[in-house]
Amino acid sequence: MRVLRPLPLPSGPAVLDRLDDLRALLAGEASFAPVPDDPREQELLTGAFGIGTGIDDDVVLVIATSGSTGTPKGSQHTAATLTASAQATATHLGGAGAWLLALPPHHIAGLQVLLRSLAAGFTPAVLDLAAGFHPDAFADALEALDGPRRYTSLVPTQLRKALDSPRAVAALTGVDALLVGGAATPPALLHKAIDAGIPIVRTYGMSETAGGCVYDGIPLDGVQIEIVDAGPDGVGRVSLSGPMVAQGYRLLPDHPAFAHAGGFRTDDLGRVVDGVLQITGRADEAISTGGLTVVPQVVEAVIADDPAVAECAVVGVADERLGEKVVAVVVPEPGMTVDAHRIQDAVTDRLGRYAAPREVVTVAALPLRGPGKIDRRALRASLWPPASSPATGIG
Repeated sequence: MRVLRPLPLPSGPAVLDRLDDLRALLAGEASFAPVPDDPREQELLTGAFGIGTGIDDDVVLVIATSGSTGTPKGSQHTAATLTASAQATATHLGGAGAWLLALPPHHIAGLQVLLRSLAAGFTPAVLDLAAGFHPDAFADALEALDGPRRYTSLVPTQLRKALDSPRAVAALTGVDALLVGGAATPPALLHKAIDAGIPIVRTYGMSETAGGCVYDGIPLDGVQIEIVDAGPDGVGRVSLSGPMVAQGYRLLPDHPAFAHAGGFRTDDLGRVVDGVLQITGRADEAISTGGLTVVPQVVEAVIADDPAVAECAVVGVADERLGEKVVAVVVPEPGMTVDAHRIQDAVTDRLGRYAAPREVVTVAALPLRGPGKIDRRALRASLWPPASSPATGIG
């Protein structure tokens, strides 16, 4: 039995010093748990994953989930699941190629950029993120990327910044595919990228599926989608199976998410229409207000159509009368003012009065967790500490 070893992966060119370890991982010769630079996070993952203790020889990677609550779980992958993911991705995109890393490498999306490039026989390029994501530096790195095919991956917040830079847009139009995932891409942002001529591919997946396994709603080769407990509208819990699905969670052998062999039952809600998967929200983020259920992502999709809204998050806040009230937190477009009444009216018209936000609060930025996902827990804590009540109207 092997020992699970920590694999520090810095966010910058220094990660290239770890390529031999990553090659050993792909070859099935070592077992690693990627950890970030932060010593506190390293300590947390060491305890949660049993780093430094024995692990089955088949498991080469234990990668942290980006769950919204509690201690991260560790998805266990084998060399076979990682190889299957790399091969299916290359097939879908039109061939193997070189990749540019512009994401934190200790999360599955960033790690897969490195692994896919190595699996194809190319040394990945790495963007220095020490001072944050800068579109012009990103453009320089893309222009220097060499390979028969060229790929990169961003989260929506990075894509938004890139679209504001003519140089970054020009560089992105020259790649073979830009993968965007980690969080839902607002339709307006997606259409702006498409109109600019960027070959954007929306990805859906998670640590448990070795990253993206559904591209633009279409499952990769070998992936099966099942909608569990679907309602009359066809919406139910999304379950995924295929050769890239993890071998359960580290130190959690009986977790119900992996109750069916070879499959993973997600916390996402969705439906399949004409063979295309549509994600409508998350079961664990649903808001219960006045006895009715509101899925935040459905409301966010309506609010995102408002021209004054750059980003938004919908959360449930404790309310004595309703149990929870629907509150929208929005980031305005530069130079624009958010109209709370217009947002409330739009949601009422399209979804019904019960789904309309009782409060609309403006902020400069939304807190993020993992690869670009909104951290709703941190958002609630920052705006509504336990001893306080929500602000009223536009904040």
